[in-house]
Amino acid sequence: MNKAIAFLLLGASLTYAQGPRGGGFGPMGGRGMGMFGVGPQALVTGAPYSAVEVVQTVETLADGNRITNQHKTTVHRDGQGRIRTEETITPDASTGKPAYTVATILDYVGGYRYMLDSSTMTAYQSPLRIPRTPPASSKTPTQRPNVVTAELAPQSINGVLASGTQHTQTIPAGAIGNAQAIQTSRVVWMSNDLKVPVQIRSTDPRFGSTTMELTNIVQAEPSGSLFVVPAGYTLKATGRGGPGGMMRGPRGR
Repeated sequence: MNKAIAFLLLGASLTYAQGPRGGGFGPMGGRGMGMFGVGPQALVTGAPYSAVEVVQTVETLADGNRITNQHKTTVHRDGQGRIRTEETITPDASTGKPAYTVATILDYVGGYRYMLDSSTMTAYQSPLRIPRTPPASSKTPTQRPNVVTAELAPQSINGVLASGTQHTQTIPAGAIGNAQAIQTSRVVWMSNDLKVPVQIRSTDPRFGSTTMELTNIVQAEPSGSLFVVPAGYTLKATGRGGPGGMMRGPRGR
């Protein structure tokens, strides 16, 4: 599952430079794609929304058996560009520990990242570089070898208008020890208004298929309380990225 998600996130990072993931997939924090901290993030203001990011991986084994996993992360972005992602962590039953939440706040206004761990009521604060929106370029992007890119007709995806791009890559026989050519596909649907992917579908015979969807989309200003440390939390300053200065957050303990 981790390999499949990594494949999808890598593709997503090459397609867009924005996504709330302070710890995961897409427009997204936490572990998911959610994005996903994949690649540089562009600051988007004036386009608030709330949604649920769903990442599903399906791997088909040689004997026909299938392994399916699903991961959900809630995401909020306000009109100032601040982002909050939150997920519920369910420890193994053998530990006897109750479920808890981990939230990531990217406060581009104040210049800090916060990781909130409800199991310890601790908020980890670290410096956050305010990203710059890259200037428009008149240059045509360099086409990667063996990759065919096609623009798809705009359509409504989960209630929002989105533009689609399909990337098909062929790995020639012998390139990685493969007896025959391998073909992978990735289709990205980008919301024209929100400037984030609302759907990414990736297929690779080596890993299976992975799908990210932004569901339950509400295009409205979320509560300002979501972007501040709640009362009762102990605030701990850390190095850039989180506890210990690493990009791992409280779950890395």
